[in-house]
Amino acid sequence: MTPIDRNSGAAAELVTVGRVTAVYGVRGWVKVYSHTQPMDNILRFDRWWLQGQGGWEPLKIDRGRRHGKGLIAHIEGVDNRNDAARYCQRDIAIRRSDMPRLEEGEFYWHQLEGLHVISHFDGREYDFGRVQRLMETGANDVLVVRGGEDDRERLIPYLPDEFVTRIDLDAGVVTVVWDPAF
Repeated sequence: MTPIDRNSGAAAELVTVGRVTAVYGVRGWVKVYSHTQPMDNILRFDRWWLQGQGGWEPLKIDRGRRHGKGLIAHIEGVDNRNDAARYCQRDIAIRRSDMPRLEEGEFYWHQLEGLHVISHFDGREYDFGRVQRLMETGANDVLVVRGGEDDRERLIPYLPDEFVTRIDLDAGVVTVVWDPAF
C-alpha cells in the first residue's frame, strides 16, 4: 500500500485510534496506547496507518497482546529495537470502513465531533456551538461544546435520554436539554 497524503480525501477516511509510544524489548515490539474500548480492540485491526511528516503510512501488525496495564504489538518485518524506534511517538489510524457496525442508537466519538448542539430548555432554543471533542470521566462521557450564541465552552454529560435527547447525523445536530447558564 502507498502512503496517504494528509490533505487528500483518503485521509478523511481515517480515524485515529491510538499511538505508538515506545519500543518494547529488542525484537521489534512497540508499546501502544489505545483509544478503543476495551483497549485491546485496537489489536483486532492488523492494518494500521501511522502518521508521518508527509501523511499516513501503512503498517502491518502481525502480533499483539496485553502487557501489564497496556498493550504491546509486533510490527511485521521489524525484528530489532532500532528499526522499531522509528515508529514511536506516532498516531495510529484505521479506515472508517474497517470499524465494526454499531447497533441503532450507538455512535463512535468521531461521528459526534463537529456536530452542532442545540438545547431546548424552559421552552426556548439555545445554540451552544459545536462538539469539539469528547472526554471520558469515569462516571460518564462528556461532550465538550464550544461556540454558539455566547461563545462559551460547556461540558455536557453524554447521557442519552437524560441530557442528550436526539442525535441526527444526517442533519449534523445533537439536541440536548441543558441550562444555558451552565
